[in-house]
Amino acid sequence: MNVESRTAAGTEGLSAIKTRPGAALAAFDFDGTLAPIVDDPESARAQDGAVTALAELARHIGKVAVITGRPAAVAVEYGGLAGIDGLVVLGQYGRERWENGTVDTPETPPGVAEARVKLPKIIATAPEGVVIEDKGHALAVHTRRAAEPEVALERLRGLIAALAERSGLVMEPGRFVLELRPPGMDKGAALRSLATELGSAAVLYAGDDLGDLAAFDAVEALRAEGVPGVKVCSGSDEVIALAERADLIVDGPPGIVRLLESLTSELF
Repeated sequence: MNVESRTAAGTEGLSAIKTRPGAALAAFDFDGTLAPIVDDPESARAQDGAVTALAELARHIGKVAVITGRPAAVAVEYGGLAGIDGLVVLGQYGRERWENGTVDTPETPPGVAEARVKLPKIIATAPEGVVIEDKGHALAVHTRRAAEPEVALERLRGLIAALAERSGLVMEPGRFVLELRPPGMDKGAALRSLATELGSAAVLYAGDDLGDLAAFDAVEALRAEGVPGVKVCSGSDEVIALAERADLIVDGPPGIVRLLESLTSELF
């Protein structure tokens, strides 16, 4: 596939990456982008070919990063990412940083501990198939395995929002998931901080869910400051809002692999 943007700003971003690859940052969400969405979050694994394609891109570009809501070490383990030279993984929406085999992890905010105790009581009467994923610095309630996932999600939304408010957390909705996490944690802040640290001259970000909108915001803010950027949607009929704002839409994780391979081939 040829890497072509459907917007002028995206075309400018791709051109900047190809012109100065050594000063470019390419960042990717994990679930739904590098890894297919699965019913059991613990079963998520990188798309076939994704690790090889990421590693090859990392040889030709300034920095490759993964920015995920998962704990950084979990994303590295599930993705098989440990062998990619120079990779940075920002986990817990940027609160954690994995690099060169070492994880920098701050203390868990107290509100998460409170929610950890109260959340099981809220979902005790939820439909069968609703599960809690404990991410350490965040908690996620998944309804994908329920008989009616959207109905289950809506039944829980108000209760979980109230718990978030009482615990000093924020509720982040996603693809059949409601996540509780500390305020100030988002992929946009993580992306912007890394781009500033690196002095990136161009930025690409690829994601698939509502939590990735903050990263799209960051790309647009960087553009306004003179740093070209590209917003990539790992296409899904479940999240129209992201596709509407993307410069480039690909067909899920397999499309991301093809994008990585094509972009790398154009950097030789």
